[in-house]
Amino acid sequence: QVQLVESGGGLVQPGGSLRLSCAASGSIFSITDMFWYRQAPGKQRDLVAGITSLGITNYAESVEGRFTISRDNAKNTAYLQMNSLKPEDTAVYYCNSYYLGVRNWGQGTQVTVSS
Repeated sequence: QVQLVESGGGLVQPGGSLRLSCAASGSIFSITDMFWYRQAPGKQRDLVAGITSLGITNYAESVEGRFTISRDNAKNTAYLQMNSLKPEDTAVYYCNSYYLGVRNWGQGTQVTVSS
């Protein structure tokens, strides 16, 4: 069982930036695919970005060009750099890992974009 702990959320003004971190336990992080999802109030949880164990990335169309997902295998940590934030980016952001059919979730971190 992989444990995931997110951090870095908070309140930011429109146009601002935040970097989320996801620290993972265990020894298989380097061969695990990592993802960021988000869920706004009253809406379903949606995929924001993903990065494979080989470093291949993909993004939701709504964040393409503004968000960057990355990973540091030496630190067992995945990141989501969020720039040019918009009010519609407001949501709880969840870290997710996937390995051999098993998914694990973090507890989530709130991101609020408001003036």
